[in-house]
Amino acid sequence: MTIFDHLFFNSFNHYKKGANKSKANKIAIFYITLVQASLLLVLGVFFAEFFSQMHVATMTATKAWVLFVIASLMLYFKNWMQYSGKKRKVLNANQKKTHAYGIFTLWLIPVVAVFLALLFLKVF
Repeated sequence: MTIFDHLFFNSFNHYKKGANKSKANKIAIFYITLVQASLLLVLGVFFAEFFSQMHVATMTATKAWVLFVIASLMLYFKNWMQYSGKKRKVLNANQKKTHAYGIFTLWLIPVVAVFLALLFLKVF
């Protein structure tokens, strides 16, 4: 299992135990998509600023944001396909006892990634 699988199941198990039992899968899919999109944002900003420092003309900012939105939608669709059906049940059954992260730690991951992206934008 990948780190994204572990993060998904930690968030899924947290919301499954709470008042949002029926929406636990939707919230966990949104969460893992947000984590992956924020990491994609950090990489995109880093390489965009790196290429601008190297004076390499790759694409405009508008095209880059459109590409980011399309990639985020594709990530959501991929995660929805991966974690909504039989594969989620199989992965959940094969899951060994892992360390359960707190919900604050889980939601801090995308916040820190967005903060790093903003920091890269300001530094360069």
